[in-house]
Amino acid sequence: MVNFTVGKYNDQIRSLMDRSTNIRNMSVIAHVDHGKSTLTDSLVSKAGIIAAAKAGDRRFTDTRDDEKERGITIKSTAISMYFELEKDVMDAIKQETTGNEFLINLIDSPGHVDFSSEVTAALRVTDGALVVVDCVEGVCVQTETVFRQALAERIKPVVIINKVDRALLELQVSKEDLFQSFFRTIESVNVLVTTYHDAALGDVQVYPEKGTVAFGSGLHGWAFTLRQFAARYSKKFGVDKDKMMAKLWGDNFFNSATKKWSTKSTDADGKSLERAFNMFVLDPIFRIFDAVMNFKKDQTMAMCEKLGIKLLPDEKDLEGKTLLKVIMRKFLPAGDSLLEMIVINLPSPKTAQRYRVETLYEGPMDDKSAVGIRDCDASGPLVLYVSKMVATSEKGRFYAFGRVFSGTVRSGVNIRIQGPSYVPGKKDDLFIKSVQRTVLMMGRYVEPIEDCPAGNIVGLVGIDQFLLKSGTLTSDEAAHNMKVMKFSVSPVMQVAVEAKNAADLPKLVEGLKRLSKSDPCVQTLISESGEHIVVGTGELHLEICLKDLEEDYAGVPLKKSDPVVGYRETVKAESSIIALSKSQNKHNRLYAKAQPLDEELSLAIEAGKINPHDDFKSRARILADGFGWDVTDARKIWCFGPDTTGPNLMVDVTKGVQYLNEIKDSCVAAFQWATKEGVCAEENMRGVRFNILDVTLHTDAIHRGGGQIIPTCRRVCYAAALLATPGLQEPVYLVEIQCPENAIGGIYSCLTKRRGQVFSEEQRPGTPMFTVKAYLPINESFGFTADLRASTGGQAFPQSVFDHWELMAGTPIEKGSKLEALVQGIRTRKGLKPEIPPLDTYYDKL
Repeated sequence: MVNFTVGKYNDQIRSLMDRSTNIRNMSVIAHVDHGKSTLTDSLVSKAGIIAAAKAGDRRFTDTRDDEKERGITIKSTAISMYFELEKDVMDAIKQETTGNEFLINLIDSPGHVDFSSEVTAALRVTDGALVVVDCVEGVCVQTETVFRQALAERIKPVVIINKVDRALLELQVSKEDLFQSFFRTIESVNVLVTTYHDAALGDVQVYPEKGTVAFGSGLHGWAFTLRQFAARYSKKFGVDKDKMMAKLWGDNFFNSATKKWSTKSTDADGKSLERAFNMFVLDPIFRIFDAVMNFKKDQTMAMCEKLGIKLLPDEKDLEGKTLLKVIMRKFLPAGDSLLEMIVINLPSPKTAQRYRVETLYEGPMDDKSAVGIRDCDASGPLVLYVSKMVATSEKGRFYAFGRVFSGTVRSGVNIRIQGPSYVPGKKDDLFIKSVQRTVLMMGRYVEPIEDCPAGNIVGLVGIDQFLLKSGTLTSDEAAHNMKVMKFSVSPVMQVAVEAKNAADLPKLVEGLKRLSKSDPCVQTLISESGEHIVVGTGELHLEICLKDLEEDYAGVPLKKSDPVVGYRETVKAESSIIALSKSQNKHNRLYAKAQPLDEELSLAIEAGKINPHDDFKSRARILADGFGWDVTDARKIWCFGPDTTGPNLMVDVTKGVQYLNEIKDSCVAAFQWATKEGVCAEENMRGVRFNILDVTLHTDAIHRGGGQIIPTCRRVCYAAALLATPGLQEPVYLVEIQCPENAIGGIYSCLTKRRGQVFSEEQRPGTPMFTVKAYLPINESFGFTADLRASTGGQAFPQSVFDHWELMAGTPIEKGSKLEALVQGIRTRKGLKPEIPPLDTYYDKL
């Protein structure tokens, strides 16, 4: 039944927006193809937005044509739904609540690793996550990635084990095997939770007996938690519901002869007892499947009657899977169990913002904005975080999609729009404008609303020209920004694009601006040789971005180069001699050496554990204790680079140099430039430490200005790097491949051809599937998926995620080496002279 009339529905939703205790903001996250969009349909149909019969096939939240065509989600989609709950569910809610009406703002996110940035943007504006795990494939590489992101954002998880119908129909497992498979999957999920969880969240492990795990089939539209079975049996046995829930999981066995519970699997006479979960939960489900799929019509009808399932006259004539779907959907409707699990276990904005404020807000925890966020106060100062831009039907315009953390946003009032690089008190990256309209995001539609109070997710019209991808909207002049999101993937693959018709260049430039707005992780830049470059996270991501660019954002035919991979330049040893460079006027000299940084230290800088903004004393202590640095050196780090946060360091190890502080800024600028464009191939540097050993400066300040020092310092960095055995690091994917045993040979041969290394191969217990994990250089990954499918007859499914940077053998300055050829290829592509400049270009003799 569809009880959906837009006007009435919007009024219900708008009235609930003011009750922050009755809102649940949640994301649906999982590995690709584990059934997120299909499961979301169950909730959408429960809200009466789509007909129940279409749930599972409709995929309401897949709004783009290419999403329907490929059957995967590409962009995360938000939808707001209104529900009323029964009284017995209300009793189980442990947090503050008013009334029994609830507003669920749900975001369905992509599972493909190339679109991980969409997941990050979704998680930032939500407080809870429904994690979907395929019961056959179990916890996969992307499940781990999204879990790590969710827990870093202090988001509380609940889990659904999906595709249980596959285990019953395809694998035909026994009840005990199915229990063991569930048990192992939940164990793997809890291992991830323990690995990545934040102490502020408390215990967020998931337990079926506490109702935080559901089991079901999104495609067939049925699911259950132990709460529903406990409710049925507690009436029958006259036991308390919570006690019954605890008995239905784990090592609890029921002896039907003595009507007693036991924790041992055998009774006093040594007869084996059946596990309570198998007996009370799985048995009715197995019986329904057996009766329907083996066409036992009478038995089926008798069971329906016993379980109180009312079939309509035309439904009684159905057979096989269609009848099974109808019966299971009426017996255990997925919408009901998911809704209960979400409302009872996930936090409301009022609850969540108390412990999330520290990870969200950059400013002091006692200023007006922080207090407004902590209390989720609709009358406090406005703090709204825009996490991404959503394309509208109007070409080139975007809705700013975000969440109100404090205050109320409405149209017509001037507010401060602060970009990611805004610093309080400065004027950079700040606009003062008003919002034209506020809208409610409803999947493929938007509905206008007058205003939007704290705790809600909202779309804003008219501010897309002031923000690029994300930013903070505030009403308080002293407000700081919300923290910038950390993405779990990095853009490592590039394609050069040009318009086929030269007259279309302005359209292409405009299109590239729109493209970079539309996706949180895509980068667009112009190289030195004048090429327009699009940088993405993987082949699929680039393919989708270029399709959008050509068809929507630029709307002109394009020529695209083959994808290429970015490398990182590094050094392998300490500089063999001290590098010296003299300034243009010959009055200043800089002496320096380069040496490699520890890989662990590079990773710690990239992960933000060692931060340029940290207090230098505490940073020095970490470097001295954890990485064996000299404390004096560690205190004299001038800067990190490139972009002031990268994994390269400039350290002042001079003794008693006059005027040194006056040239520090010039040296820092030169170091940023040198590390952004390395000496060998103008790629970013990584893992290099430059030591400034000595400086001779002219006594007159006019002769040691930036114009003299910056080029000199850059040259001395280049000379030091050339003297320190330069090397290259290439990006490497972690590939996880799922396949049956007979396809493993094909995987090995396919990986060997592409310099791949398998490091783990294991069978998933209880299934015929194997999981193979391997490292594969990204440069060799083009066309890998197609090649793998061809070598395994389409039986293997790879999922690749950027894992680490690998040092390549050899050095590019060795004549005739492979690396020299590689570097020459990169230099030619960038329009530079093919040869690496010789040392005397940068090194000056005394």
